[in-house]
Amino acid sequence: QVQLVESGGGLVQAGGSLRLSCAASTSIFSINAMSWYHQAPGKQRELVARITTTGGSTYYADSVKGRFTISRDNAKNTVYLQMNSLKPEDTGVYLCNAVREIYYYWGQGTQVTVSS
Repeated sequence: QVQLVESGGGLVQAGGSLRLSCAASTSIFSINAMSWYHQAPGKQRELVARITTTGGSTYYADSVKGRFTISRDNAKNTVYLQMNSLKPEDTGVYLCNAVREIYYYWGQGTQVTVSS
């Protein structure tokens, strides 16, 4: 079992920045990959960014490339999402996801609201 706790959401004006954190209850070396998903009001959850926990390979959705950066701190078992140049369409709940073997784990989410 992996527990994930997100933090760092809030209200920010368009063009601003936020850094989200996702702390895992276990060593992230035991996890294959960690991701951030965005769920906008009334829309499907979508993958925003992913990082593998060993090689550090990253993936970004086209909508956030050049604005968001995913990173990890192995010593703290934490993954971050640095969000810059935020847009109103980035508003929603951001959820952390971890994949270990065949199992998926989710955090409770953190709300991000970007005002225009």
